[in-house]
Amino acid sequence: MKALHIGRVAAVLAVGALALTACGTDSVVPPAAGGSSSAATGPSVTGTLTGTGASSISAAMDAWKAGFESANSGAKIQYSPEGSGAGRKALIAGAVQFAGSDAYLKDEELASAQEKCGPDGAIDVPWYISPIAVAFNVEGVKDLKLDADTIAKIFRGDIKNWNDPAIAAANPDAKLPDLAITPVHRSDNSGTTENFTDYLAAAASTVWTDAKSGDWPAALPGENAKGTSGVVKTVTETAGAITYADDSAVTDALGKVELKVGDSYVPVTAEAAAKAVDAATVVEGRSANDLSLKLDRTTTVAGAYPAVLVSYGVFCASYPDQATADLVKAFGTFAVSEDGQQQAADAAKSAPLSSELAAKAKAAIESISVAK
Repeated sequence: MKALHIGRVAAVLAVGALALTACGTDSVVPPAAGGSSSAATGPSVTGTLTGTGASSISAAMDAWKAGFESANSGAKIQYSPEGSGAGRKALIAGAVQFAGSDAYLKDEELASAQEKCGPDGAIDVPWYISPIAVAFNVEGVKDLKLDADTIAKIFRGDIKNWNDPAIAAANPDAKLPDLAITPVHRSDNSGTTENFTDYLAAAASTVWTDAKSGDWPAALPGENAKGTSGVVKTVTETAGAITYADDSAVTDALGKVELKVGDSYVPVTAEAAAKAVDAATVVEGRSANDLSLKLDRTTTVAGAYPAVLVSYGVFCASYPDQATADLVKAFGTFAVSEDGQQQAADAAKSAPLSSELAAKAKAAIESISVAK
């Protein structure tokens, strides 16, 4: 794999009925009074851009939509958080113009994308970095320290009660009740699930014997719910429940797990997530403009949080007309810009892309062309 030296911190076919039109470019957007206009790096664009995919980026997407539409008064972004798998399927089918996905396109998906996206298929561009919180509902307990093996045993149903000796040993000061644990997982194909199972398969390989997947193993016990908001809601309403979810969606009503990394425990923070991405490598065998990243889930770097997700903007490498290409490029460029990243961080507690990764992302988006 090619190393990607990243500096520390510094998106279903049903939506196909939505508008898929884009109009041409206009005049340059002037700076807002008293502020900067890096949200608009070129001519303003008009039209409607439609996407679907990861629910984890909902808060960031809301911020990006507001910022981009403010800078481009004739533009509208429509996004439906149906899950990463649904997003990739919709883009490949030509039902949307972009997808959000917490997992990069598989090789077979890249090949399938050529039918609607042209001979160069589609590209994965990182635009959102966030830790996956292991969140739980135990009255009076807001913080627990757990290693990967213990977490894996909980989600496999091997550890059934909160006062289990394995949990108590790492948390001697916690008042752990004799309360059944209810694991809660995603019912939909989810990039968050793929990232979380990737972490378990790597960091707890002797316990988590299933391969990483966007679909939760059907044989395992527990409850399920659709989307990030669905699992968080279920856990909030269920005493003793535990789940995995993008940290931006986890409320103060729930407790969170600190992950054991090396000999220390690391809490959930954007900075710790970004530090884990520092060790990422670019997946080999893909186009120069595809920035799919391979994460090191077994890192022992101090302060790194390895249960992290990198969410991608998934775009066609080419679009049927200049207006659509311009609109896609303008929105993508805004999302990875310094302003766009800061707006996402403010809204979703995400970690901004490092300057190096942001520059690579901008160059990848700029490579998008018009089909010949």
